[in-house]
Amino acid sequence: MTRGFYIGRFQPYHAGHHAMVDRIGEEVDELVVGIGSADQSHTVRNPFTAGERIMMITKALVDLDIVTYAVPIEDLNRNSVWVSHVQSMSPRFDVAYSNNPLVIRLFEEASIEVRQSPMFRREELEGREVRNRMARDDDWRELVPDPVVEVVEEIEGVGRIRQIGATDANGENDPADE
Repeated sequence: MTRGFYIGRFQPYHAGHHAMVDRIGEEVDELVVGIGSADQSHTVRNPFTAGERIMMITKALVDLDIVTYAVPIEDLNRNSVWVSHVQSMSPRFDVAYSNNPLVIRLFEEASIEVRQSPMFRREELEGREVRNRMARDDDWRELVPDPVVEVVEEIEGVGRIRQIGATDANGENDPADE
């Protein structure tokens, strides 16, 4: 049996991620989906909590023919120990999937095989574009699987994105910047 590991922030989980998981599913028997930056939420870049992203991913993957595990991975900000941190938070895996140069480097330095996949409609299928469309009240639903739409609506995610993206009278919006 081969188990793969695919990490992303999934802010939110979108059709590009879904296409990647579907493709990875052709190569492995099981897949661990690592939810990166799990400790961050309620910011413009990371509006959704780890739990909300677990809901998005779990519901979106229910119909795929692959066993999946969604695990939160908190940021360490210490790259030299990041892979061992991932391994401690995840079921054992044989191969990692990423297109991120730093992630590839870190896994390779830890002697873990890394496979890259072509990105699916990357110009529009990226989290920033989905979040921007939500903030502008543009059509974002076409960019995510239907179960993700349901989760975003359940948690009032669009309203959250608009509210945390709004600036106060001083032109500031993130308390972490103070």
